[in-house]
Amino acid sequence: MNPVIVVSIIIVVILLLLVAGTWGKPVKWLGQLFIKFIIGAVFLFFLNSIGSHYGIHVPINLITTAISGLLGIPGVIGLTIIQTWILH
Repeated sequence: MNPVIVVSIIIVVILLLLVAGTWGKPVKWLGQLFIKFIIGAVFLFFLNSIGSHYGIHVPINLITTAISGLLGIPGVIGLTIIQTWILH
């Protein structure tokens, strides 16, 4: 086989692998973001389940889910403080 063809095939394979790797990163990032949103919704669900005995209710929507998912427990605490002291 001609060395030019072999080198060309190797270069094409390397370029395909590089392109495939760059497409995988945004998908991975979106998947991690989706998981964090799900975790945030679960945090808010448990807060509402336990907080219903104390008169605490934080609505579960896209914004509150994003805040609680991205910030974690401090985000849930912040949403609870905003809901009880500022909005009521």
